[in-house]
Amino acid sequence: MLTGERVRLRALEPDDSEAMWRWYHDPQVGRWMGGDPPISLAQNIEKGQSRARNTFEQMALGIETLDGQKLIGYVALGETDFVHGEATLQSIAIGERDHWGGGYGRDAVRVICRYAFEEMGLHRLMLWVVADNVAAVQAYRKVGFVEEGRRREAFRTGGKRYDYLMMGLLSSELR
Repeated sequence: MLTGERVRLRALEPDDSEAMWRWYHDPQVGRWMGGDPPISLAQNIEKGQSRARNTFEQMALGIETLDGQKLIGYVALGETDFVHGEATLQSIAIGERDHWGGGYGRDAVRVICRYAFEEMGLHRLMLWVVADNVAAVQAYRKVGFVEEGRRREAFRTGGKRYDYLMMGLLSSELR
């Protein structure tokens, strides 16, 4: 397991499917996610039971609190290119709203980045984030990510369009 100051990252288990389904269907949690159409709990459980094995090229990990070992979210790293030493932080969500604002997401990002740089030997990570997702942008900046580009009006939710920011982090910049 990968451990930070507040969280532990671990492989997702089939039993995590119910919590993840609940998060996907919470409008506040899913506000900034580019979503798939809704699926039933049974479909999500089936998806969790057939989830692909984590590899260095693509991994999805649960975010658990250190103090209570409660699953509060997930993080995914993928599109790994070992030739150039790069990967993409594809998603992160703190699904349990009572854990928002407590530094859990920032700690999870720091832990997955440290793993990518120190254990996987990568040099650079990148991500896309909706510019108006202020909490996420601030958390990424605190870890060391910097804005490298912008896709104007590339994300749509609630009938409105928002810009995407591309952010990058070099191994020497991790805080």
